Amino acid sequence: MLKTEAFIRIRYGEVDQMGFLYYGNYALMYEVARAEMIRDSGYAYSQMEKDGTVMPVVKMNAKFLKPARYDELIKVETTILELLAHPFITFHHKIFNEAGDLIHKADVTLTFYNPLTEKRVPMPERLRKLLEPYFIDAP
Repeated sequence: MLKTEAFIRIRYGEVDQMGFLYYGNYALMYEVARAEMIRDSGYAYSQMEKDGTVMPVVKMNAKFLKPARYDELIKVETTILELLAHPFITFHHKIFNEAGDLIHKADVTLTFYNPLTEKRVPMPERLRKLLEPYFIDAP
């Protein structure tokens, strides 16, 4: 299992009239957290794109528990529970407010895709080698 944390302050342009994070912007919070997780693993998403693989979202399941509010510093926990054999990866996100309350959670599945061939491809070997040590069962 791999787990990371990202901290994001909610900006004025991201909230609705009530001062709550606009529901469509939660996906942006996940994007930030996923990109940082991949970068922290040693392979920046921008380099993966240069190497010929992109990661479009193919499924998202979200649950809104409490609102995130303007100027609040939220913590986004991102976890990968398993490395799948096929060309998909699922990120499990939990968002906590400054008081430590769980306010939102989502599972987001992406696929690995070659934009030139317009076909799904396996996880890039470079990324797989960096992630595999987190999924080796300890004796």
